[in-house]
Amino acid sequence: MEQDRRVALVTGGARGIGRAVAARLAADGWRVVVADREGAEDVPGRLVEADVADEAAVGRLVEGIAQAEGRLDALVCNAGFMIRKPIRELSLGEWNAVLGTNLTSAFLLARAAETMLRPARGAIVTIASTRAHQSEANTESYSASKGGLMALTHALAISLGPEVRVNCVSPGWIDTKGEALRPEDHAQHPAGRVGRPEDVAALVAWLVGPESGFVTGAEFLSDGGMTRKMIYAE
Repeated sequence: MEQDRRVALVTGGARGIGRAVAARLAADGWRVVVADREGAEDVPGRLVEADVADEAAVGRLVEGIAQAEGRLDALVCNAGFMIRKPIRELSLGEWNAVLGTNLTSAFLLARAAETMLRPARGAIVTIASTRAHQSEANTESYSASKGGLMALTHALAISLGPEVRVNCVSPGWIDTKGEALRPEDHAQHPAGRVGRPEDVAALVAWLVGPESGFVTGAEFLSDGGMTRKMIYAE
């Protein structure tokens, strides 16, 4: 029956990794609600245009799920963006905007969704980044937000357990736009290739499913092994 199907909310789900996650969960039989600031065609689920950095918008989003779907079994906090510029040029407003979407939104969503996730014995997955561990220049706001998201993940796992499991996926280089990749782009990865959105989606699907029932508070790197590779200048 329709009301017995599990329900997942995927933020930033209109494109890229979020869209792949939504498509994978829909293919696995979930009812999917996609939240995004911008609309898109053929979204794999019910699309709600919402700014998840806004407290009131998050409240409306979650209340809408309670009314329309009647349950929530999984929350995938994927919404995020980057502003790359020298720190001397980075305004406080830009810093706050990145942290609001990338980090604060996960807090707002978890807080609002707790009352539905607990009785469902649900799961939360946050999408961080390997940039929580290593950086390129001029990415302070993005790196800080992803490091904070990783820490928020294990804090939520302790606070919401045992009813709700909370885990984090940190992607590396994922080709979300169909780039013209060179052989050397693939070869530098110990796995032999650049990542695809479907790689992350498969991991998320496992983390929100029953087979990962003994896993919580953990971070999973999906980066083709790059953060384990020692690199020296030649």
